Amino acid sequence: MLALLLSLVYGFLASAPAVRALGSACSTPLSSGTAAPTDPYWMQNIKHQGSSAFNSDPSSYTVFRNVKDFGAVGDGVTDDTDAINSAITTGDRCGNGTCASSTLTPAVVYFPQGTYLVSAPLNLTYFTQMIGDAKVPPTLLASANFTGLAVIDADPYLTGGANWYNTTNNFYRAVRNFVIDLTETPASASSTGIHWQVSQATSLHNVVFEMSTANDTAHQGIFMENGSGGMMGDLVFNGGKYGMWLGNQQFTVRNVTLNNCQTAIYMAWNWGWTFQGITINGCQIGFDVITGGLANAAQTAGAMAIIDASASDTPIFYRTSEASNGTLAGSVVLNNVVLNNVPTAIAVLNDANAVLAGGSMTINSWGQGNVYSGTGGSGTFTAGDITNPSKAGSLMAGDKIFGRPLPQYEDYAVEQFVSVKDQGAKGDGSTDDTAALQAVFDKYAGCAIIYFDAGTYVVTNTLQIPAGTQMVGEVWASIMGSGSAFEDQSNPLPVVQVGTPGSSGIMEISNIVFTTKGPTAGAIVIEWNVNSPSQGGAAMWDSYIRLGGAAGTDLQASQCSDVQSVGAPSCFAAFLGLHLTPNSNAYIEGTWVWLADHDLDDAAQSSVTIYSGRGILSESAGPVWMIGTAEHHVLYQYNLAGAQNHYIGVMQTESPYYQPLPMPPTPFSINDTYKDPSLPIDLTAAWGLYIQSSTDITVFGAGLYSFYQNNDQTCLSTTICQTQILNIDSSSTGISLYSLSTVGAINQLSFGGLPVIAASINVDGIQNTVTAWTQ
Repeated sequence: MLALLLSLVYGFLASAPAVRALGSACSTPLSSGTAAPTDPYWMQNIKHQGSSAFNSDPSSYTVFRNVKDFGAVGDGVTDDTDAINSAITTGDRCGNGTCASSTLTPAVVYFPQGTYLVSAPLNLTYFTQMIGDAKVPPTLLASANFTGLAVIDADPYLTGGANWYNTTNNFYRAVRNFVIDLTETPASASSTGIHWQVSQATSLHNVVFEMSTANDTAHQGIFMENGSGGMMGDLVFNGGKYGMWLGNQQFTVRNVTLNNCQTAIYMAWNWGWTFQGITINGCQIGFDVITGGLANAAQTAGAMAIIDASASDTPIFYRTSEASNGTLAGSVVLNNVVLNNVPTAIAVLNDANAVLAGGSMTINSWGQGNVYSGTGGSGTFTAGDITNPSKAGSLMAGDKIFGRPLPQYEDYAVEQFVSVKDQGAKGDGSTDDTAALQAVFDKYAGCAIIYFDAGTYVVTNTLQIPAGTQMVGEVWASIMGSGSAFEDQSNPLPVVQVGTPGSSGIMEISNIVFTTKGPTAGAIVIEWNVNSPSQGGAAMWDSYIRLGGAAGTDLQASQCSDVQSVGAPSCFAAFLGLHLTPNSNAYIEGTWVWLADHDLDDAAQSSVTIYSGRGILSESAGPVWMIGTAEHHVLYQYNLAGAQNHYIGVMQTESPYYQPLPMPPTPFSINDTYKDPSLPIDLTAAWGLYIQSSTDITVFGAGLYSFYQNNDQTCLSTTICQTQILNIDSSSTGISLYSLSTVGAINQLSFGGLPVIAASINVDGIQNTVTAWTQ
């Protein structure tokens, strides 16, 4: 049912009118898919020639693994555990607690239609995508004698309690298109669908969890006790003691339905989570939230934002473990929450008096915590109605923020895809593929889905992706900018140009990594120009900008481990990560713009000191939907300059660890052409978010963090890692911030370059939290 719903939503969007320039080999545009109903998903039969460019033996290493080729049967009777785990681990892959991370052994583990009986966890090693047939998602059926933490385990525990991976560096994992069925296990067993202790560059899409509805059920869909993320969406939970049991620094969750769970969502701790588009039906409790911990050593839920949610036939929508009692503990924002037969909207455990009575009603905008407005530095503790954000109509689908699922092209035939390797690109990490890739786009954009086989594709000049393009990568195929064209910061050039300036049409990019091979001080990694006339038609999902810290970048620990002070020219990674130009619009979901702080392919996980000038610059007039992060860039992580009509869900940023040596903008220079912000004399680290001359910007969830000075964390003990971290200029209007959490900053918000809100009055665990700030 979920797969059908997603395909209908996508089909509507794909059929929307759009202006596109067809490639030279095209006579008609690509419209609907031509796969027969009985055909398997295209991914099963497309030619599999992906490679790992920097693997020690790329010619023999296998990227794509069909579990049936490893002996899995999928008949619901045969125990397929060992066969599936063999498909995951074959090839000396990174796991078992002996490897912290690696980009050298990527894998797609593919499941054809069927029911796969498993009796022990499927351990998801580093840099793995586990993908089921999107037309008829396969079922992972836990056997009656299932033993282990979870059916899918992304961070297994070793004997003694350590994990395979560092919980905040557990990147590059994806699971999509499955039914996970726990109903054969005893109801009283603590059976779990997915142990999802992960961090950035991870995603869950199109997964249904089936659990017991017995009174004594101990089943749970997702268990996440630690980590630093991230995004997940398009999930359904049926039954169970807990639909989702959560504890993680920050995440955005979009489009999740929970039916007949005892507790739909349990939140043990966080610094800031945003839930967008949550539907709760027939549960006992919607959200059960642990609160009250205001000290670092007693971290509980710091900030919750719940928007566009509904609950029906559920006694309590939202419950905290401790009463706020007029303090910040338990910050929550509810926006556009529709209740139907929900007697209590907000409750406190063991307290018969409701904080907010329920019934059948709509909560327009309600908050609990410290609320601010304008330039006033004194917040008001509020447990009641708060100012509703100004949401541009272009951002909305009816009365809700628009959202769009990851396209999977489930109705398309293999013949409707064009492989870049079949067209002459090598993807070997050394051959210049610029001309070959450009030829593919010039010939096939608009009439075929362009398939990037796994590999690293070097480009030495700007690669232009025309409006009308639909492209998908195999296990995060990489496009790598390299060479003299990208070395001059006084003359920056795009590595990839998404649409030419002024172009109009659809754009779909998924499962691609954009990167550079240093030195590339003049590289604008992605310049986004395309403007789609259909809502959300220009979009990117599960695609990441990764700068340095990986094999082949020449920006690893061996080259850039101890660079300090003025900055070594050889360790320049980029001028700018992502630039949304003024006439563009974009739907961007699950995009992480990361300047590496450590080397993913170094066994010791050694730190690196490399330089990228800027994270995300948006000058777009919108609409823009942005669920992503930008970390460690020199001047800023997000800069909204002349931007309009933006929705941002959980932006998470970190200032460079090496600052203030050198202080920003060193080793770059202020560039007015690219709207670089001013830097107050007391600011010795990068801006997390800078908003200038912008209108109608709504942020639901922001984690702006500063953990270091000169690669040392002593500053955290006094919360003086930097003086300011977020600024809004006086020419901006209609700015609304909800669930703003900061770490290590003396001041949480500045207006016109002058501090307004001091962090010391909003202590909320390790972080400081502003529940709401509006103009």
